[in-house]
Amino acid sequence: MSYFHLTITDRIKIETYLELGLKPCQIASKLGVHKSTISRELRRCQNGYSAVLAQEEYDRRAKQKGRKSCLTPKLKKEIENGLKSSWSPEQISGRYQLEQKPMVAFKTIYNWLYNGLIDLDLSVLRRKGRTRQPKETRGRFRIGTPIAKRPKEVRNRETFGHWELDTVVSSRGKSKGCLATFLERKTRFYLAFKIPDRTAKSMFSAIEQLCKLFPKETLKTFTSDRGKEFACYPLVEKLGISFFFADAYSSWQRGGNENANGLLREYFPKKTDLAAISDEALNKALYDINHRPRKCLAYRTAYEALVDEYE
Repeated sequence: MSYFHLTITDRIKIETYLELGLKPCQIASKLGVHKSTISRELRRCQNGYSAVLAQEEYDRRAKQKGRKSCLTPKLKKEIENGLKSSWSPEQISGRYQLEQKPMVAFKTIYNWLYNGLIDLDLSVLRRKGRTRQPKETRGRFRIGTPIAKRPKEVRNRETFGHWELDTVVSSRGKSKGCLATFLERKTRFYLAFKIPDRTAKSMFSAIEQLCKLFPKETLKTFTSDRGKEFACYPLVEKLGISFFFADAYSSWQRGGNENANGLLREYFPKKTDLAAISDEALNKALYDINHRPRKCLAYRTAYEALVDEYE
């Protein structure tokens, strides 16, 4: 349903329906508008809804806008497609600048969305912030080379071929199936493989799959936590790959992989049985993540950064 401006008559009806006890979705149905239109209208009146005050506020905002909006139908469609692909307004704006398209400030995109000029609900905006990680209960091991001995150029992301490893698990008690995840530190290129359980044998099987996809010279170092699935590290080192272990309770030392796992969780929430997801669904999620513009890459995508390394 396309966006249109509410009139004073519409606002009087809204006030009347609220007094009669109707819910926002019921009011939207009666007015023939999307429920998000009513929700936005009510959010602007925090101290109780008044049709007169709401109209005055609308007139004030309209007067402040002044110049004609640069939101063309083509631009609107491109922004909506970006938001649907979980791009943030800042990523959309940055990508426009990289491609030398007409500049659109990310704050302007936010304003268009808040004011209903973009036909999407506010829930399309990605949530940011840290999530609490479940406490490890399977035990850990203490041997292996600590991250303090990892070369400086790895930490500074100066060279290509250094990877962070982790696992994404199914809901506890629901399934043993999980995903072995790999992120190349410089390009942020991200991969995930389905494995039947969180054992060292299964993890090494996933590592072998990675080795088949990339030349040996692009697999220089691995960094992981000390979860028992990484007890396979002696086998990895026999392949000529140096293996380093992050400090306990220091997920920031593998921040790229942690962030990518969070993006993957947007496709497969924590209650998902990862053993049951299709290869097609997993590949689609990885494609979206690797084709999302990144601020840390000057708004290139991880895929573009990877291609640049090979060229």
